[in-house]
Amino acid sequence: MNSITQLQQEMLSRMQQLTALAEGRPAQAMVKAQEERLSQSFAAVLRAIDDQQHKADAAMAAVSKGESDDLVGAMVTSMRASISFSALVQVRNKLATAFDDIMRMPL
Repeated sequence: MNSITQLQQEMLSRMQQLTALAEGRPAQAMVKAQEERLSQSFAAVLRAIDDQQHKADAAMAAVSKGESDDLVGAMVTSMRASISFSALVQVRNKLATAFDDIMRMPL
């Protein structure tokens, strides 16, 4: 998703939240909408990283079969996919740690 589309989605979401508040809808409806948006965002990120991995694999396979001479491009694509995956793993670990910390909080 490019930045303009993402900005439009965020503005639309905020407008919907304000509309819900003005109409007096329960807060749970807003929370559910945000949960759905969050899960959709995670799914989009996972798909993007998966696509990067597949493109990197295809580029490396093309170079190894001799179908392509773009070794540098294949290596750059592979490194981008690797960095994206590493960042995803770090985010997952941070979320898991935050969840554990919340679960350990005394009531």
